[in-house]
Amino acid sequence: MSEERFECIVVGGGLAGLTAAYVLANAGKEVMLVERGNYCGAKNVTGGRIYGHSMEKVIPGFARKAPVERTVVKEKLSSVSDGIFSTKEFESCDPRIPGGKSYTVLRSKFDRWFAEQAEQAGVMLITDILVEDLLVQDGRVCGIIASGEIMEADIVILAEGVNGLLAQKIGLKSPVEPDHVSVGVKEVIGFNKNLIQERFGLKDGEGLAWMINGFDGICDAFLYTNNESVSAGISMHVSRVDQTEKSMPEMLEDFLEHPEIAPLLEGGTLLEYSAHLFPEGGAKTIGPFYGDGVLIAGDAAGLCVNFGDTLRGMDLAVESGRLAAETAIAALEQGEFSREILAGYQKALEASSVFAILTSREGE
Repeated sequence: MSEERFECIVVGGGLAGLTAAYVLANAGKEVMLVERGNYCGAKNVTGGRIYGHSMEKVIPGFARKAPVERTVVKEKLSSVSDGIFSTKEFESCDPRIPGGKSYTVLRSKFDRWFAEQAEQAGVMLITDILVEDLLVQDGRVCGIIASGEIMEADIVILAEGVNGLLAQKIGLKSPVEPDHVSVGVKEVIGFNKNLIQERFGLKDGEGLAWMINGFDGICDAFLYTNNESVSAGISMHVSRVDQTEKSMPEMLEDFLEHPEIAPLLEGGTLLEYSAHLFPEGGAKTIGPFYGDGVLIAGDAAGLCVNFGDTLRGMDLAVESGRLAAETAIAALEQGEFSREILAGYQKALEASSVFAILTSREGE
């Protein structure tokens, strides 16, 4: 492996990394994707709902092929005061609009499928390996160091997740601040699909996204219907974790046992318990996006935002991965990998739906 050289190495097999690798391979570039989990999706967690507009640009009609759970057709938004829910219910955006649909997903399934598409496109996928450092020569990133081996590349794309440890090592990123990152915990609870549809008033293939603000006075909560399960959990800023007398597992149990929620989950079987850190500092805390020989995408670049009524992260990860790949392709064709050339990535992001979404509610 140490003797191989690639045009691009992508670090991280989440949606940003998979998208970048897939787009590069489809353009005929030699690309390797390195993922520390046993498979892509093994360590990836979401609430989870993906807005389809960005995936449509990468794989048109993806939802007909991918293991999406349900198409979101119903939304609920609740605020909680003294344990009392005040809830509004409304229809989701018109599901007939291409790219306007959103879907509930389970990342262990979805990311694994996406990884298969990437491999079929020509990506060399290496799993269960930790990238320890970046190879830097004359101030430019030109590869990675993993398991003591050096793997060289013209460009490296970092899609390593919220902590961005590799980006920190080369001075492109500071350690995340507790006010700018949130932690979510959730359970996936299994049910017969017909029971889900009966309890939530849905038809076959239809899904619900429910956001709850101010639960326990300090955290937000969520509930999404999957095909044969329900994802339910809570999230809060890391800086607030020490401000509550209860632990997050205790608050999660309070949520699941609340009279508004418990009857909907009665009789279910616990399938999964997970926790995840994600960026939530807003538009003012995003970036950096590039350096000499390196691009940064997805959570590693802070591309996630919680509006209260919706959480946007996966669609931003996909869009940033696509734009990073397109920037890398242009640089490879020019044979130039300086930060001045790669700065085009930030310009593309600023002109994209990523920045439009991140800045759409500034000042509210």
